[in-house]
Amino acid sequence: MWIIFGVIAIVATIINLYMYKVGKDYKLAMAIGLSFTALTLCSEYSLVSGWVTVEDWSALMDVVPGMERALWFLTIVSILLNIAPILLELKGKK
Repeated sequence: MWIIFGVIAIVATIINLYMYKVGKDYKLAMAIGLSFTALTLCSEYSLVSGWVTVEDWSALMDVVPGMERALWFLTIVSILLNIAPILLELKGKK
């Protein structure tokens, strides 16, 4: 499920940036992008919780260290890309 949420978040972010570039209202796409980023994180957490429940320690040791770094990086990038139009708009008004 996390893959589906992640792909939707990426597509919504691209739409957000495109809509800003062409001068249309981008705020709904921004909200969808950020929302699906959050859903991706929740889905990943549920996956890890399931591994803990069934005591699949090898999966935890194998996946979690790399997944942690990737999730931090991708979440920060998602936030920055999704709020970029707002920041650019504020800069343009000055």
